Amino acid sequence: MRRQHYEVPLERSDYLELKRHRNSCKPENFGKWLGGFGAGKRLAVDLFSGAGGLSLGLERAGWAVAAAVDFDERALQTHAANFPGMSLHMDLGNPDERDRLVDMLAPAKIDLVAGGPPCQPFSRAGRSKIRSLVEHHGRDPHDRRKELWSAYLDVVKRLRPRAVLMENVPDMGLGDDFFVVRTIEEQLEDMGYATQVRLVDAWKYGVPQHRKRLILLARNDVERFEWRQELEHDQRTTLRDAIGDLPVLPVVPTERVGQRELPYDEPSELSKFAQDMRKWARKDRVWDHMTRRVRKDDAEIFSSMDSKTLYSEISPELQRYKADHFTDKYKKLDWADLSRSITAHIAKDGYWYIHPDKDQPRTLTVREAARVQTFPDRFRFAGTRSDAFRQIGNAVPPLLGEAAAEALLPVGDEQQTEGGLQPQWRTVRRDLTAWAEGQRESENWYQLPGEHMSGLQAAVVAILSGTRMQPTQLAAMVEVVRGRTSLSKAALEALAAAAPTEAAKARVARLAAVIGKSSLWSDEEKVLEHLKLKPAEATLYRLLVGEDLLLVGQGALRVAARLHGSDSDRTNRLSDGRVDLVKLVGAGEDAPLRMAALRLIGSSFCRAKEPLCHACPLSKYCVARESVSDDLFTDALTGTHGRETMPTQAREPGRTAGRR
Repeated sequence: MRRQHYEVPLERSDYLELKRHRNSCKPENFGKWLGGFGAGKRLAVDLFSGAGGLSLGLERAGWAVAAAVDFDERALQTHAANFPGMSLHMDLGNPDERDRLVDMLAPAKIDLVAGGPPCQPFSRAGRSKIRSLVEHHGRDPHDRRKELWSAYLDVVKRLRPRAVLMENVPDMGLGDDFFVVRTIEEQLEDMGYATQVRLVDAWKYGVPQHRKRLILLARNDVERFEWRQELEHDQRTTLRDAIGDLPVLPVVPTERVGQRELPYDEPSELSKFAQDMRKWARKDRVWDHMTRRVRKDDAEIFSSMDSKTLYSEISPELQRYKADHFTDKYKKLDWADLSRSITAHIAKDGYWYIHPDKDQPRTLTVREAARVQTFPDRFRFAGTRSDAFRQIGNAVPPLLGEAAAEALLPVGDEQQTEGGLQPQWRTVRRDLTAWAEGQRESENWYQLPGEHMSGLQAAVVAILSGTRMQPTQLAAMVEVVRGRTSLSKAALEALAAAAPTEAAKARVARLAAVIGKSSLWSDEEKVLEHLKLKPAEATLYRLLVGEDLLLVGQGALRVAARLHGSDSDRTNRLSDGRVDLVKLVGAGEDAPLRMAALRLIGSSFCRAKEPLCHACPLSKYCVARESVSDDLFTDALTGTHGRETMPTQAREPGRTAGRR
């Protein structure tokens, strides 16, 4: 034990060794396990299982976990102590290890594959590589460990379970326009699965913390995902509900806080949540109610804080960090509210998790953190105190896992269909693609990516976007450069002459920077640099030259929201709105075409007011059609009285020859 500048003795806590669960088994005994404990049960596999948060959720929802796989030995020791079945130490980034896993599971009928593969957002430059990884089962000889989501998908493809559950951080989708998520969904649909992606607030399913997660579900028996009713805000599990019954710990600065084992006296009133957490735990004992020692100055700070105190408001004499750099260095939790999200950072320091009781100036204990993550008191964590904190912070909250798994329970007598399902959204995307391909041959050609669209034409459209020009005026201007691959001085003058407003002429003048630079158009980044495109202009340019991205404009969001029957175009646009949009855009070579088509539909038909539903190519799939439009009313507005009509942007006259 050492005392350094930390002002507290530095020591490792004792190491907790755990015995294996009495119904656990090893690979050589798996066949016997299947005929014994596993007989007649719905079996699941948990990949990248960690300590077993998701495994516990699956168990609560009615599955038995036949095998859990991870590379963290201490987390696996925790898993083996708390669950039946196999807890396997494997590197799933290694194709040979995946082969071994699939062979090992061959005797079992696996109903569900679950897991939370580590996933990094991907740059646009690497997206062609991602498709190759998926198509070749993640077998990249140069960097086989990097894209572990592809290893997860490889196991799913080879086991072919009835259902699939994947959990991850929201940034898995939000960080790269849902490219990886869309790719995974497409591959699952190719195998006959219906899929659903949701960004879920964990507190709405009883988890007492702010924690948003991305959940991807898939099943091949029925196209239905029925989640339980979400909790209202006043029904949430507060921190007092979660940990208020645990023993009060006396705090003496620099001394140990809590112990591995302490007496537990059940209060006369116990919250429903706490009752759930105490099931099967020893009635008079609580385990692992211990945390790190507290410095003298920290004890003073913790006692003086409330849940709204900022670090900058702490007495300057007690501040050890620059207040302008560490505005949220300390966070005291609130008895009457949710906890801050428990993450693996809690293993390093607990300053984000200061106990709400002023008479307990300390950070959360292992048991309190486990409660906030919804691990019951009977659940023990192998290793040191820091090991336990890390395992807890990395885990999926079991109550969230349970809620997600329930949406995958078998429905009646439905069985896996031969050849799998043909999900509705796949049909919607097929029809959207066909319509968009037809529009390429219309006067709307300049709104859509394809071989006909050069970088020059895309740049003209991008620069003129947002000028409030009429579609016919914009079409006339783009027609000036139709068929051209570079810009001449004469063409620039013709564009300026066609500009209907001074604002449009000013934008056209920006194109002077690329006159005569024919080689420039082969380098997308140089085009953006020379033209100094604004972010929205650059995004539209990238889309029109065929880059796979989400253009999160109001029109496209409105189309997606109405088709889903949601209000995601008005609330949570950048999260739930994108999730709705993803279902329509999909993945693959035609994804940019569909994205551009949705933008066109949003401006032509699916308008905020007076939408032209009868002319929309997706009208028959629209959940909100009856609530936003009445065809007789639309007819009266347009003067068609039952005759088919299409706005100027959507008519399909003969194609006009381009200039050179």
